Formats: sequence, structure tokens, C-alpha cells
Amino acid sequence: MKNKRKKSSRDQAMSRLLFEDVLAYFKASPGRAHTYKEICAQLYLEKPEQRVQVMEILDALVAQMHISEPEPGKFRLAITGSSFIEGRVELTSSGAGYVISKDSDQDVYIKEHNLLNSLNGDRVKIHLFAHRKGRRAEGEVVEIIERARTEFVGIVQLSQRYAFVVPDSNKMPVDIFVPEQNLNNAKNGDKVLVRMLDWPEHAKNPFGEVVKVLGKPGEHNVEMHAIMLDFGLPFEFPEEVEKEAEKIPDKISEKEINKRKDFRNVTTFTIDPHDAKDFDDALSIRKLDSGLWEIGVHIADVAHYVKPGTILDDEAYKRATSVYLVDRVVPMLPEHLSNGVCSLRPNEEKLCFSAVFEMDDDAGVHASWIGRTVICFQRRFAYEEAQKVIETGEGDLKDEILTLHKLATILRERRFRKGSIAFDKVEVKFRLDKDGKPLGVYFKEQKEANMLIEDFMLLANRSVAEYVSNLGKDQRGKSNLKYPFVYRVHDKPDPEKLMEFSRFVSQFGYRFNFQKEREISENMNALMKEVKGKGESNMIETLAIRTMAKAIYTTKNIGHYGLGFRYYTHFTSPIRRYPDVMVHRLLESYLAGKPGDSESELEAKCKHSSEQEKRAADAERSSVKYKQVEFLKDRIGQNFRGVITGVTEWGIFVEIIENKCEGLVRLRDIPDDFYFFDEESFSIIGKQYRRRYTLGDEVNVEVRKADLTKKQLDFMLIEDEPLNRPANRPAGRNRPEKRDKFSRDKGKSRKGRR
Repeated sequence: MKNKRKKSSRDQAMSRLLFEDVLAYFKASPGRAHTYKEICAQLYLEKPEQRVQVMEILDALVAQMHISEPEPGKFRLAITGSSFIEGRVELTSSGAGYVISKDSDQDVYIKEHNLLNSLNGDRVKIHLFAHRKGRRAEGEVVEIIERARTEFVGIVQLSQRYAFVVPDSNKMPVDIFVPEQNLNNAKNGDKVLVRMLDWPEHAKNPFGEVVKVLGKPGEHNVEMHAIMLDFGLPFEFPEEVEKEAEKIPDKISEKEINKRKDFRNVTTFTIDPHDAKDFDDALSIRKLDSGLWEIGVHIADVAHYVKPGTILDDEAYKRATSVYLVDRVVPMLPEHLSNGVCSLRPNEEKLCFSAVFEMDDDAGVHASWIGRTVICFQRRFAYEEAQKVIETGEGDLKDEILTLHKLATILRERRFRKGSIAFDKVEVKFRLDKDGKPLGVYFKEQKEANMLIEDFMLLANRSVAEYVSNLGKDQRGKSNLKYPFVYRVHDKPDPEKLMEFSRFVSQFGYRFNFQKEREISENMNALMKEVKGKGESNMIETLAIRTMAKAIYTTKNIGHYGLGFRYYTHFTSPIRRYPDVMVHRLLESYLAGKPGDSESELEAKCKHSSEQEKRAADAERSSVKYKQVEFLKDRIGQNFRGVITGVTEWGIFVEIIENKCEGLVRLRDIPDDFYFFDEESFSIIGKQYRRRYTLGDEVNVEVRKADLTKKQLDFMLIEDEPLNRPANRPAGRNRPEKRDKFSRDKGKSRKGRR
């Protein structure tokens, strides 16, 4: 009996050691699921009784919640405890990534082999590794909670019984394997929309299916549709939505007209781009007996036609915004509404939601009214026509336009005095032939006629937001929560970004003082005025905009820093923006003394609208970039003068002055020396001859390659020396300490089929 007790004690010790070995094995790879066979093989357990023992240990570990069994026969370390956090993945060009999480005060670095097949934007759970203070936080992805996207646009590479789809996006690092039965009649070389179905744990590539064949690469419509789909944006309406829109009648009933304030006999007109098709807004003006001007800002009453809970509203919410590609508008609403029923067209009675102001000659507002109206106007102006009236003092409705111009100018000057920031970034436009091929480039210019409309739209948006905010206050000015609302807010800039921007502009001899918060907007406006017309102006204006926070929709009003407004919303474009429709509905409810949607419902819709707005802006930029590459594709070998707009460890980015097309000069393609990246001075420097190329330098380049698939231009330097370094730039002094805030990431390079 004594020997038996000793053996039992020894077996228990061995069992305990094996228990700890198995647990340690899971802790060594917390994100991966393992079968008992894998564990036995890794721990060199070959005897049948040992395998049985491992199975018993796994059952015990599950019961004790040390591990979980996500699917039968597969086990993974249980995700519990403070060492696990959630966040979004951002991949880098090196193949590694960072996870951004509200639960960590710094971004968590994830090595490539620890990403667990996560892709850019995915929401993941990570295990934080222990790290010493002062070192960067590192971790491992243990679970992919939600894919940011599962559909990608790419080109089919066909084999005998299967295919790979090579995604266009440089944020998608691997190709998608498509079995023959999932090809959906796609042919070799077709551009397609592919859906990722599965990514088995040990597979090198995800598995997918072709959802839609778009056509042949390089065809204009194919590429525009591909851009929309690549950003998850629809380019056509479902048939049932179109049919529902067609049911809405053009004619307005007398009963509806009688409910509204009648502006049909008041001088009213629109000012819009010459090629516009949907018209959200109109202005009316008349002199009152009091001597004041009555100025009406009349906005298409989309909410009257698009009702909550309908398929029209569901589709509008899903889209959240119209998308303005380089050659077309992809509307939020079907054409019958956006270009017909809702659009404010001359000589047609139209329903509006209006903000009406009584103003003196100094643009002071003495009274205002917000409510539903009916209008019918006789004159539509293009911006160019209205501008001609402003410049010459002659033309249709000259007195009305000149009066509005005078009032708008006063409103604008007052706004800038109170802290509004004036960004005037150049907007690139293309002249296209009937097939969409770019024939030339021109730049959209903001003139007084554009600013006239903008200033009265700003007045209406601000006044509507202030009106609702005051509804929610008692006699002592304290707020209550009876009137949740949709605000357009813009936060104050981050002091660290301001410091980085100040250091950056000092490279060009400019000073930007950001120490006093109340003077930041004034100093920014002074800087924008100083750089206007200079070679580096577009670059500095772009970086100034990046320095600012992003404007978003929310129910939590913090004001609009960039405009200098305490209250601001979007009320004036409901044909093309869903938040404006939300604002109209809330106004309708509050004016009638009824409650609107709850704050939580509105906040969720605000978040969705902000996300869709960003997607639309990214798609618009992508379409411009595509046309820039297409424009230069026929100009391979031609020389242009450009400005260096970016410097990285692999090359310099140069923007051609005459057409704003940007391309990359790779360091390896500069033959006269071996160049290295000097982060301190935003420069590349030749190792032997010490020749330096710096941000803002003018250079001559030759167009070397135009890759339409990647939307990428490659240039070659054809001058040994930078041509025109600004004389006021200090040489080698006041260099920024780092460049992280403005570094360019051209996306993750494809690693092929691993």
C-alpha cells in the first residue's frame, strides 16, 4: 500500500505539470484555436493514455473558464481580464499594424505575424503584452470581432479550375481565392466586385465569390462604378425604390398650399453651378414698409415627400449623402425627386422649409421666422451670370443681387472678425469628352457670387440651430433635454498638431503663433493670406486643414470652431444630405409642439451620416486621382515644372503646377547620388554630394509611368538642382523635430499570395 500511495502522488504531480504545460501552451498563442491533436504533437505526447489525459485537462480548463471552445474540437485561451482590449486596426506599408483603442492611452503595435488575418479597419480584440514604461505598447490580435468590409473591387486572374481576384485597394494586402463555381461568369482580366466568404485559420488567402462583373478595366463607366463599390457606396437604386419615388405626384394640392406662408409673388431666384440639376435653395428679397429688407432662404421641403419608415427614407438614410464624382452626381434620392419633385425649378410651384430674416442695411437681423412655405420664381442664375451682375452692376435683378451682395459682404467680414477661418483650397476640375476621357484641367474659383450664397446659407444654418437650442432653455438660460437636435460641430485643434504645423511653416520663413487660443483663427487667416499665390500655398493650406479637427454630426453641441459659431447645423441641402432631412423633421415636430426622435436614435444616425460623408469624400478624391492619372497617361515622356509636396523614406512627391497632378519620384530613380531621408528637415539628402531636396522646392520632372489600376503616377527628376528655393527660407534652421502628423502613407503594399 505504501508503494501504491507513492505512485499515486507521483502521478498527481505529473498530471499537475501536464496541466500547467497545456495552459502555458495556450497562453503562448492566445489568439489561436488548437485541437487536442496539435497540443499532443507540440508537447510530444504520443502514448494513448497521455492523449486521454490531455482531453480531460481540456475539459477541466473549459470548466474553469481558462479556455473556451469556439467550435467543436477547437480550443482557445479565454478572452477575459484587463490585458485584453478592443479597437480598430490600421495597417502600415510595412505589413504590421496598429490598433487604436479608447481603452489605451497609446496605439498598440501589432507585428505582421500577430495580426490573425485582420484587415485595415477591422474591429478586433487584442491581448496586450507586458511592456516597460517608455516602450511602445505591443500586442496580438486574438479575435476579429467585426470586419470593416467584406467586399472588394479587383481584377480576375483565371486559372483552369479557380481564380484569384487581385484587389485594387492598396489597403487590401492579399488576393482573394475564388473557386470555379463562384466565378459568376467572370472572365480573365474582368474587373469585378468580390465578396470575402471565409478565411480559414491556416489558409494563406481568403476564399470568396464574384458578386458582380463590372466590365473591362480602363472603361470610364466601369472605373467610376468600381470606385463607388470600392468605398461601399451604391451607384444605382433598387427597382422598388425607383417605383416608389415615381408614385409621388408633381402637383401640389391647394390644401397643402393653404397650410403654408405664400412667397409666390415675392422676387425669388436661385444661383447655382451652370451644370447643376438638383436645386436645394433659393433666395427671396423685398423691401418692407418698415424700411428693413426681408430676406428669405428657401430650402426644398424633402421631408414632406420622404416619410420615416418608407423604403425611400431607408434608402436615403443608407446613402446619407449624394456623391460627387469627377464626371457625375450619384444622388441620395431617386432622380424623380432630386431633379424633379423636390428640385427648385423656375416657373414651378415648390414646397419649402424657409428661414426668413428682417435685416437693416448693415446686415443686422431685427427679426426672424422659420416655417413652411410655398414659392414660385422666374429666374435661375448660373454663378457666372450673377458674378457678371456684381462686377458690372448691370443685368437681370441687378438691384436685388447687388443688395444681397452688400449684405453678404458685411456678414462675411463680421464672421471673420469673430474667428471664422478662411480656407481657400484649389478644387481641380476636368473637361471631359463624351466618353469621359479628360481633355484638360481647370480650377474651380470661389468668387463673390459663390460667397453670396454661402453667407446666407451659413446665416440660415446658424439661426436654425440657435432657435432650437433656445427652445431647450428656461428663463434663467439653463438647458433641459426636451429638444434633442442634430448639430454640425467642429472641435478646437489639438495643441500638439498646431505646434507641428507651426514648426512646419517655419521651414518656409512663415511664423504662426498658436500660444493664445483666441488668436489662433486670426493668425491662421493671416498666414493663409500671406501664402496665397506662392508655390507652397496649396501644400500649406492642405496641411492647415489636416491640423484642424474634422467636422461631424452629433447631438452634443460644442460649437463650430472653424466658422466661429456657437450654434450650427445643416438645414440647407436636404436633397443631397440626410442630416438636413433629420433637421427639417425635428423642426416640424418642435414648431408643432410635438417631441422628436430620442437623443440616442439621433446620435446613431449622426454617426452613420458622418461615416458616409467621409466615404463619399474619399470616393470623390479617388475619382479625381484616377482622372489625373488618365490625363497624364498620354503624356508619358513629357516634362513639367512641379513643387515637392511630400518627402518620405522611399521618395519625394511632386505636384505639377499647371494641373495639380501629383506623382512619386523614387529615391532609387535619382541617379546622381545615394539619397537618404532626413526626417528632421523634411528633406532627402545625397550621401556623397550633400545635394538636398526639400518640401516646397520647385523641380522639373518627366512623366515616367501612369498606372490606372493603382491610380499612381511615377515621375523622374530631370534637373540636378532644385530650381527655385524660396529666398526667405532659413537654411537648415528651425527644422521640425518630427514629421509624424503629416507623413504620407500610400497604403500597404501587396505581398502577393503567401
